[in-house]
Amino acid sequence: MLNRLQHETSPYLRQHQHNPVDWYPWGREALEAAKSANKLLIVSIGYSACHWCHVMERESFEDAGVAELMNRYFVSIKVDREERPDIDQIYMIAVQLMTNQGGWPLNCICLPDGRPIYGGTYFRPADWKNVLLQLADMWRETPEVALDYADRLTAGIRQSEQLPVNRIPETYTVPQLEAIVTPWKRQFDHEAGGYNRAPKFPLPNNWLFLLRYGVLAGDAAVVAQVHLTLQKIASGGIYDHIGGGFARYSVDSHWHIPHFEKMLYDNAQLVSLYAEAWQHRPVVQYRRVVTETLDWISREMTSPEGGFYCALDADSEGVEGKFYTFDLAEITEILGEDAELFVRYFNLTEEGNWAEEHTNVLKTDVTADQLAEAAGFTPVEWETYLAEVKAKLLDYRNKRVRPGLDNKLLTAWNALMLKGYVDAYRVFDVVDYLNAALRNADFIRRQLYTAEGKLLHQPAANGRMIIGFLDDHACCIEAFIALYEATFDEQWLQEARRLMDIAIAQFYDDGAAAFYYTASEAEPLIARKYEIMDNVIPSANSTIVRQLHRLGLLLDEQRYTAIGEQLLANVTPQIERYGSAYSNWAIQLLELVYPLREVALTGPDWKTFRRAVDERYVPNKVILGGTKGTLPLLAGRISDVTRAYVCKNKTCSLPVATTDELLELIL
Repeated sequence: MLNRLQHETSPYLRQHQHNPVDWYPWGREALEAAKSANKLLIVSIGYSACHWCHVMERESFEDAGVAELMNRYFVSIKVDREERPDIDQIYMIAVQLMTNQGGWPLNCICLPDGRPIYGGTYFRPADWKNVLLQLADMWRETPEVALDYADRLTAGIRQSEQLPVNRIPETYTVPQLEAIVTPWKRQFDHEAGGYNRAPKFPLPNNWLFLLRYGVLAGDAAVVAQVHLTLQKIASGGIYDHIGGGFARYSVDSHWHIPHFEKMLYDNAQLVSLYAEAWQHRPVVQYRRVVTETLDWISREMTSPEGGFYCALDADSEGVEGKFYTFDLAEITEILGEDAELFVRYFNLTEEGNWAEEHTNVLKTDVTADQLAEAAGFTPVEWETYLAEVKAKLLDYRNKRVRPGLDNKLLTAWNALMLKGYVDAYRVFDVVDYLNAALRNADFIRRQLYTAEGKLLHQPAANGRMIIGFLDDHACCIEAFIALYEATFDEQWLQEARRLMDIAIAQFYDDGAAAFYYTASEAEPLIARKYEIMDNVIPSANSTIVRQLHRLGLLLDEQRYTAIGEQLLANVTPQIERYGSAYSNWAIQLLELVYPLREVALTGPDWKTFRRAVDERYVPNKVILGGTKGTLPLLAGRISDVTRAYVCKNKTCSLPVATTDELLELIL
């Protein structure tokens, strides 16, 4: 029999619709059922591409005995963390407070009012049953113990990430940045890239900050570590060399064996990072992974309306990674005479380079492209050869049973991918990338806005709407500013301003000088949280602070600048303690120590000037211009002659008329 999840649109929830567990989706019905029956709640949180979520479902939630226990003593709620990040945020903090660790699946036992009393991540079936029986006994026999613990734990949740309001310093300094980066360097893995640990996550925002810092501060060792890391990631099995795109992380310390799920948010940010890294150092491999990853996004992750899907599962046919791995005999049969060179290039073996599974995960050496010269290929011939061979293998692989697609269309993640396309367009001048970005921007405005122009978290469905969270607003503002800088079409800048004003009205807490994650009109939960620390995706607060700074410059809007400056001052002591967890905040700090140059390009030939600027690596800049004079910095500077101005700290250069003169001003 189907349970209540059959009516949901989330692929993750629908994966559980055949479970014998009497699942509820999150909502009033579940909470009222728990209160009326005086039962504890199980809040079980995961996402569709989560391998261990699938394992716990097979072992426990599909088991009739476990389900009977859950149904008898509890009201069980299943939550898609990507659909309801606000709920996930609260119960993740609870589990971290209880266990000092977190992850998914996330399972919390709560009072009927939703306040947590116990939690963890993955449980083996026997352990899960023991936990449930013990908690059911406690609730029946000593409920006062549960009530007391819920009070203390909920207070801890509400207090987490609250920061004092600090005095705004007159200036930020280079020594402050050095104090952040010096302990950070001690984590570097100088052999394999990344950090000295396993598993290894790409963490694109970390390396974006470090690249910009290394260049601006003249720290050659940091720059070298960034490029080592990016080349090792692009060479490893964490990158899908056949179809494009990156997996979420590698389970080993050498980027070889991935956890095979592919997430939109990782790939969006990695496209931006590799494009910027190529701008700094044009490594052929960087352009290759951007091209192949965007080909994959276009081919497999784009909806007919121009939206971007969430994720591809790690598993197919119940086996993690089965879709992506190859036996040597398969390669030989598919490629024929091309097989020998391909096998050498990708380090394939007869017994399999993934020893545990006796199969091969494609990887290369960082210097593997040197095989081209030894084999008599020119660089152009080599790229053509690789593309043709990969196309044959992709065609073969596409006949396999495919991993599951999570087709949710999330606003923040779409905006990250939109910006990835814009960044790739700016660097590589491929107009198809700009067209994909514009099409997605149109999708966001048509499908992810209410009739009143407010932002949604995902398209409305089944008569239900989820109001946009702070990251939805912050990421869209960032994407629209990026679109403006690529096109000088002021509608995108004005849309960014409109969303910023909504964000300030709906999310900003004047007393704490920080933004809540949920809007003032959103469903009230047991706590209303701020999101401060950066993770794989930069935090909503750090993202919006960076956009307050950019909009403040572009629009000469002091209110935006003041809000952003205060929030950065509150967070700065945290950055100094743990830089890698505040990397996006550190980028904002960097842009104050090395102030953003406002590059104004006016007149009919502004695109030529912009291309000249984009061919150089200038990380601390913002570009504006065109043929309209409506922005404050452009007033009185528009004519039928192309001119460029460079401004910094409210002081502008004299106009220049050639790209060479412009580059002299900014380099």
